[in-house]
This record gives sequence, structure tokens and C-alpha cells, in this order.
Amino acid sequence: MKRFVNTANLDKTEWLRARKMGITGTDAGAIVGMNPYKSSFSVYQEKVTPEVEADVDNERMREGRDLEEYVARRFTEQTGLKTKRALAIFQNDAHPLLLADFDRLIIGQRAGLECKTVSPYASNQWANGKIPAHYLMQVQHYLAVSGYDCWYIAALIFGQELIIHKVPRDEELIGSLITVEERFWNEHVAKQVPPEPDGSDDYTKMLEKKYRGDREKELELFGMDHMLNRRAELEELIDKLNKEKTVIDQEIKGKMGEASYANTQQYRISWVESTQNRIDTKALKQEAPQTYERYLKQSVSRRFSVKKIAA
Repeated sequence: MKRFVNTANLDKTEWLRARKMGITGTDAGAIVGMNPYKSSFSVYQEKVTPEVEADVDNERMREGRDLEEYVARRFTEQTGLKTKRALAIFQNDAHPLLLADFDRLIIGQRAGLECKTVSPYASNQWANGKIPAHYLMQVQHYLAVSGYDCWYIAALIFGQELIIHKVPRDEELIGSLITVEERFWNEHVAKQVPPEPDGSDDYTKMLEKKYRGDREKELELFGMDHMLNRRAELEELIDKLNKEKTVIDQEIKGKMGEASYANTQQYRISWVESTQNRIDTKALKQEAPQTYERYLKQSVSRRFSVKKIAA
């Protein structure tokens, strides 16, 4: 591998621009459909959009950055392995589309370290030796770029524990990953052809972001009736399944009566009171219209609906 961009004094805008020039480790899981939070369409949009959204940030991302040094220090304390900052975006020599921005490199080994911070609510994803699939894809991507032998993942579960995994190099998986990533770039990014829908919430959000606002125009869709017929069948099936589920819920509630909890050999059921406090917006608008207008937050979205045309 070689240094593609030195990041020691690189500002965030230039860092994001450099990442647009290839496939990075955080892209890998989304491209192969294993990232529950990000779709391949989201990666596609990031690559083909000329603008750089340097202000994109949130509290979770900041905590991850700020605690990276702490996680690396705890990793050294627990394993005795010393690390150093990579301070570069690296590029694979044989596959130049593959880029990587490592958290740390292990001194004295052909290995690296990926630092993660995890909410206690997501700790089950790491239970019993598990590693989330998109993180496995990320470190195998790093191994593809670097040619190294293994990669470590140190995951800090807030307030609970530090989990450390050593992930060995998987040549078969790396070969498949390189094929999928290069195909994604050549067939989608290079040709500016969006990837197929995958049913994820992120794909829907990216479509709404890309096509925000309607233009009050109408077009004809040809060859789509078979798909819409299937959609109608699925809606009918979903309604039937929801009704069947509701019948089961009603049966169990009837058995529980005033009991808050119930157990079977395989399940634990709860039916407990929950109090919600909501503002009566209708009354507020009538009695204090200026206060209502002051705190009114407008949200604009496009409503999607499908109706059968009468024959």
C-alpha cells in the first residue's frame, strides 16, 4: 500500500473530498448490504455529489472521535501492544479504488486497530464473542488495502467493559469484497447509475433527500403494472397478517387480565401501564395563538400513495 493523502494537517473538507475518490472501510459494509444504518445508495450519493457536506456531524460521531485516544490507550493497557496514529489515507497498489483511513497501526506487527464506542443499548450486538457484520467488512477492507495479517477491534461499551477482538485475514472474503467494491464503483459510481433499491430506511431517506420537493408534473410509467399489482397483493397480505397478530395479542391479554407479566416456556410477556404527556395543540392554538406560532416547527415531506384506477 501507499500513502494517498497525508491527513496530519488536513482540514475536514479536504479529508471528505479525498474519501470521495475511492471506496473506504466505512463504505464496505453498506456496499455489500450488511450495514443496518447505511445503504449502498447513500454511499453512491456521497461519491457522485460534487459538494462536500463538511458540517455533517452529531454527538455520537463526536464522542467516537474524542474517545478514540482513550480506547487506544485502554487497548494497550489490556494487551501490552503499542499503537501509533496512521495520519494518512492509504491506497492499495493493485486496486487503487480501495482507500483506507486507519484509526491506529500496531507497532511491531503487520496489524492495525479499529476503535469503537458502543451504547449499552447496543451491547447485545457484541455479546458472546459477536462482532457486527459491517465492522467485520470494514476491517477486512483494511486488510485488503494494507496487505497486513490481522486487525484488532477494541469496542468500548459505555459504563460496562472494553471488548477486544483479533480478526485474522480472510483471503476468500477479501477477494469477494474487492470484486464487489470495484463492480460497485465501475457500474454505479463511474456511470452514475444508482444501485437497486434494497428496502432499507436509509435508502428511503436518501431518495427523499435527493428528490426533495415536487415539481407538479405528471409522467407515464410503462411496464410497471406487474410491480404495482404485486404491491397491492402484499398490502392485502400485510393486512391479513396484522389482523392475525392482533387476534393473538387479544387472546393473550384476555388470559393475563390484570397481570402485568406472564411467562411461557419460551417467552416473557409484559402488559404494563405507560403514561404519556402530550400538548393539546388544538387548545393551545385557540387560547395562546402567539405562543403556538412561536414554537410551531414546520416540516415538509412528500406523501407517497398508490390508488387503483377503475377499469
